Amino acid sequence: MSMAYAKCFDPDGTVHGVPTYPWRMAPEGLATRRQLRAQGLRPGGQQVAAQVLRYTRRTSQPRVAYLYRIAAAKPVRPMTSRKWGALALAMLARRTCPKCRLSYGYVIPTSLGTCVPCAYPQGPTP
Repeated sequence: MSMAYAKCFDPDGTVHGVPTYPWRMAPEGLATRRQLRAQGLRPGGQQVAAQVLRYTRRTSQPRVAYLYRIAAAKPVRPMTSRKWGALALAMLARRTCPKCRLSYGYVIPTSLGTCVPCAYPQGPTP
């Protein structure tokens, strides 16, 4: 076992406080939020059962993925018509320029704060 795997392997949780496993070595019956969602489930208020750590060369900090018990997961709540309406209004607000009040087919960049024509009224610079 390499040193990176040795740092990540703590099935008792004595070092990290939560049972910790190396990347792709988690036991059966545990899943991340995305894996639960792909199965039509959600954590449902349960505590984190374990975590998976992955050390990379790019950063000194490990990447963490929290794991939840599949048996204790609950089904995803269905979207109601009110939720769909609220989501549509929120997306419309993200596409509407606060300066010119026009709605665009793209989300307004938060770095600009306005649409591109309002952010650069003189046009492209040579």
